[in-house]
Amino acid sequence: MTPLPSLFISHGSPMFAVEPGIAGAELAALAARLPRPQAIIVASPHWMSGRLSVTSTEHPETIHDFGGFPPQLYTLSYPAPGSPEWAERALEALAAAGIEARAERARGLDHGAWVPMMHMFPQADIPVLQLSLHPQFGPREHFALGRALAPLRTAGALIVGSGSLTHNLHEWRDGSVATEPYVTEFADWIARTLAEDDLEALLDYRARAPHAVRAHPTDEHLLPLMFARGAAGEHAQARRLAAEDVRYGMLAMDAYRFDEAA
Repeated sequence: MTPLPSLFISHGSPMFAVEPGIAGAELAALAARLPRPQAIIVASPHWMSGRLSVTSTEHPETIHDFGGFPPQLYTLSYPAPGSPEWAERALEALAAAGIEARAERARGLDHGAWVPMMHMFPQADIPVLQLSLHPQFGPREHFALGRALAPLRTAGALIVGSGSLTHNLHEWRDGSVATEPYVTEFADWIARTLAEDDLEALLDYRARAPHAVRAHPTDEHLLPLMFARGAAGEHAQARRLAAEDVRYGMLAMDAYRFDEAA
């Protein structure tokens, strides 16, 4: 079977669920071009755990892990099935790479998982499971997590890192406002680095990228990018999506498709 790509998605604010914009349309078009996955494995910064875990419930709940948003958001549901079988395959792949993880039988899907899936696979008929991120792991360790799961792409798994290309919520601006210049400069640096497949620069982004600490005061929302790139294999071609979609002046909605390069 031809391996599926791995994906990085910026899931934005929870309002992305009802305000798809450019990013939502491009994610929907991307999903329509993909072969149908057998399962979707998502890593989101909204699930961090000191012990790596993979959801294994058969019917994961839709978690509304946010507050202060319009009531409409709390009525939304994404009733995709889970898959204990695929959870076991993920755990076995991690174990083969020397990474210890456990099955989590009670947790559902946080908004970093279900919001983008609503745009990509609105029928909610493909099993979705989540892998937690580790609060003490950095870019290199999360890259290694993705690399460990890479073989599952050949078996039909779509591996997704869901985060945010920029994420400085201290600079949130309501309404239609101009994009902060640093957002564009940081996003363009990431795009060039991925196009050149410069992994050392990518994994050392906090020291090398312009405005890195301003774009990410803490780096949990960029770690899914490292995870997704790791899942693509040793060499990968990166295709940038939704580059022109920036919300609230500071929240870049860039997404990437990674295809394994020869």
